[in-house]
Amino acid sequence: MTFAIHGLAVSRGIAIGRAVLVASSRIEVLHYFIGPAEVPAEIVRARTARHAVIEELQRLQTEMPHDAPAELDALLDVHLMLLQDESLVHGVEHWIRERLYNAEWALTTQLEAISRQFDEMEDDYLRERKADLEQVVDRILRHMKGVASPVASPRKAAAALPGATPEVPLILVAQDLSPADMLHFKSSVFVGFVTAVGGKTSHTAIVARSMDIPAVVGARAASQLVRQDDWLIIDGNAGVVIVDPSPQILAEYEVRQQENALERACLARLRHTPAVTLDGEAVELLANIEQPGDGPAALLAGAQGVGLFRSEFLFMGRDSPLPGEEEQYQAYRQAVEGMQGLPVTIRTIDVGADKPLDKGQAKEYSLNPALGLRAIRWSLADPAMFRTQLRAVLRAAVHGPVSLLFPMLAHQREIEQTLAQVALARAELDARGMAYGAVQLGAMIEIPAAAMMVRMFLRFFDFLSIGTNDLIQYTLAIDRADEAVAHLYDPLHPAVLRLVADVIAEGRRQGKSICVCGEVAGDVAMTRLLLGLGLRSFSMHPAQILAVKQEVLRADAGQLAAWAQAVVEADDPAAILELGAASEVPESA
Repeated sequence: MTFAIHGLAVSRGIAIGRAVLVASSRIEVLHYFIGPAEVPAEIVRARTARHAVIEELQRLQTEMPHDAPAELDALLDVHLMLLQDESLVHGVEHWIRERLYNAEWALTTQLEAISRQFDEMEDDYLRERKADLEQVVDRILRHMKGVASPVASPRKAAAALPGATPEVPLILVAQDLSPADMLHFKSSVFVGFVTAVGGKTSHTAIVARSMDIPAVVGARAASQLVRQDDWLIIDGNAGVVIVDPSPQILAEYEVRQQENALERACLARLRHTPAVTLDGEAVELLANIEQPGDGPAALLAGAQGVGLFRSEFLFMGRDSPLPGEEEQYQAYRQAVEGMQGLPVTIRTIDVGADKPLDKGQAKEYSLNPALGLRAIRWSLADPAMFRTQLRAVLRAAVHGPVSLLFPMLAHQREIEQTLAQVALARAELDARGMAYGAVQLGAMIEIPAAAMMVRMFLRFFDFLSIGTNDLIQYTLAIDRADEAVAHLYDPLHPAVLRLVADVIAEGRRQGKSICVCGEVAGDVAMTRLLLGLGLRSFSMHPAQILAVKQEVLRADAGQLAAWAQAVVEADDPAAILELGAASEVPESA
């Protein structure tokens, strides 16, 4: 019987194949007390397993195929950092020494302690790194028990299916997939995957987008309802998994699959085509990156530069100390040089009281972390740390065009304090006789107050970048990670659109660049609206660039202006957006 399982659409496309189910990655753990004399041996056992996992992941990186996505290497780096994190290492040894727990029990106890910190994080991406920690611990436990990863040999799992042949397309169905699993997946026969857990910023989603493979995550019922060898259809556009499709449904999706393949081939030919609208308006398509080595992948996707380098990922996965000036400088330099002369915008660290970087810097948690000491507020509360980052970025600007972007500003006094810190960082470099480059200075518009004060912001900054993810969250008072209210998170809410439109319009009036760098920038359904509002700079995940470029090439920005204004002024913008073009707007609009 045909039925559908709903999850999250994280990587577009259609995949059709037979299901290969893999067991849950969770492994049974024995809990028992040890004697005092057994403590040293138990600590050695935990250390040995951890070192074995480190060596395994390092070997996987060394042997990684040349065509593997850069994101996969970066996510393996995250796992390696977690494995070497002092809070994990010392915590496990603490439970063994102080409570006389066996190594496995100590490891799972420390996992629970650290997991609580991740649960309190506001940022979606950082909160979902809890899954990475769980996978690291699971891998250590498997080494202790001598049990292989459930998807360590995906070809073997596929071959076990009755009548399996290389011609039969296969779809992997799992509870979750680690980066190491994904590396095996990259070189396997699978055409798509479904996971029971994960969100839009989980590593499985990130890698799926970078590999351009259809995927659905967060399909919670999949591992219970899908049987081995079931025929599946993954609709990565809608976030739906269709199980045991009828011949009619199968034929319909086969046609869609062929259409998608043709569309992808057409998009690939646009890589070197300038992004210019039908009426001659040049549009800048930039990439969002997380790691210094992401530049080559962004260039391959046709990016004209980096519109958002999230620098906080240099700071994560470590207890202390934080990365020093030299380490940061080398990382920023790598990112700048990797873009081969194209511009790179580096956002200063965007963490805070809800996600402390080490125990010594953890202030008292706010009752509402989203409104607490985070982003620029956190940086200004620790000027020495802030200037260390500023000096590193200024030095990296010697190697190519760099812009500095400051998150979550709302007050004029914050702006003045931030610019004063930049001036001090320059003075400190002058005093040392160290070279540094000129940088453009910009502010994130992600708080409604900032959007409403855009004229004042533009007096101080060379450019602005609209972070739609937070702007929507703060405007609508919606925690987008809370499943109970996530359906109210609406990029097309009239209040959100009017704030975005006002910022873009004021930037154009003053002749200053305005960029959108949130999820909205990579949503092709929003491209024409943003063009009509006057936006000429988009920054998104590299995998989305070509699809957005196609929309740009098909658009007449001048003709879209009146229609876009009608969308913004409407009580129900979604209804007018569906009309899709200025020529389709009713005269009454």
